[in-house]
Amino acid sequence: MSRFRDRLPENVDGDFYVDHSCIDCDLCRQLAPGTFTRSDDKSQSYVHAQPVDHAGQHRALMALVTCPTSSIGTTHKLDSKDAARALPEPLSPTIDDVMFCGWASPNSYGAAAWLIRRSDGNVLVDSPRFASTLADRIAELGGVRWMFLSHRDDVADHRQFARRFGCERVLHRDDITRDTREVERILEGDAPIDLAPDLRIVPVPGHSRGSCVLIYRDQFAFTGDHVWGDEDERVLEAGRDVSWYSWPEQQRSMVRLADHSFTWVLPGHGRRFHAASPEAMRSELLRLAAAM
Repeated sequence: MSRFRDRLPENVDGDFYVDHSCIDCDLCRQLAPGTFTRSDDKSQSYVHAQPVDHAGQHRALMALVTCPTSSIGTTHKLDSKDAARALPEPLSPTIDDVMFCGWASPNSYGAAAWLIRRSDGNVLVDSPRFASTLADRIAELGGVRWMFLSHRDDVADHRQFARRFGCERVLHRDDITRDTREVERILEGDAPIDLAPDLRIVPVPGHSRGSCVLIYRDQFAFTGDHVWGDEDERVLEAGRDVSWYSWPEQQRSMVRLADHSFTWVLPGHGRRFHAASPEAMRSELLRLAAAM
């Protein structure tokens, strides 16, 4: 739980605050940029402006619910039930089959998880924090047929979701650990694999040996920790300091990923990125690969 006595001094006065336990996952800034911003000196989020209306308070409460470390607090008790049930949230007003789950887990260092709604069975991409409110909402949205785990780091509460939904968990063999040895579907090799006609898995070793990207409808790429948008969502980035397996392999994986068609990058960590066309996305991936 957040503690008022440990609040960061950068917070402006008012109901909302962030305390010293913030791990800089960035999700509060993505959900409620009008309320939260980043201290570059401390590499933590803080409240730069208090919400001025109900809509702003609702977004700030969604951030509070999502925060993996419960670092966001309020000086007065506020009802967060509506904010909690607003998650998963559609990617945009015009895209409602791809949803951001919120409810980030400290076990995945606050990674984003995603829900893909499909008539042939929904896909949960990586694991959010298990909470009955979130699980009930996912059940209302059609449950989970597959749980795609992009890599070993962001599996979080996969067991609880598997028990609740009876879903088939999918993970590459090279990222199987003691915690995930009972997954139902183990991927092999480095060739692309079609999970369904609209779901393609592309192995991208680099961040981890068994990292994979899931591409949905040749439009959305769920990239785990392989590649993400920068803070301004204008270009793509990758991190050599978090390439635990091999930076050269990650560069080669980036080039191979550019052979596939999509316009959205939806990562575990980092910002979303949207290109104007598949060709523009390919160019940006190849630009990044050349710079790596």
